[in-house]
Amino acid sequence: MPRREYWFGLPALRTSARSARDIVRDRLRAWQVPGDTCCDAVLLVSELTTNAVLHTDSGHFLCGLTLTDDERRLRIELHDDDRTPVNPPEQRAGPGEEGGRGLFLVAQLADGWGSARSTRAEGKVVWAELAAYP
Repeated sequence: MPRREYWFGLPALRTSARSARDIVRDRLRAWQVPGDTCCDAVLLVSELTTNAVLHTDSGHFLCGLTLTDDERRLRIELHDDDRTPVNPPEQRAGPGEEGGRGLFLVAQLADGWGSARSTRAEGKVVWAELAAYP
């Protein structure tokens, strides 16, 4: 079976996190990705989108979903126009602190994640991978 790939772009607005969740949920259901993986992917997209909206100067972002050829891995990518590197959270944010909680959650949910210079936007890509069929 060929690799499945889906891309969509949204403006960098707070309301875009909900739109991104809905788009990802619908696409993964269409691909018949199992419920637990779908729920984790929706949460990851929500956190990555919220992080891009709150912590970058981007006017828009591009999100990609890729199911590998063997359908064992799901890769989620979020590309923005901000060149500031993303570093792994060193510790959980304290009470009332926002910084780092989203990326801490990404690190806990994903089988792997990271950040690099984007090949699809002017800034960076933050990616996360999940086992598609646990």
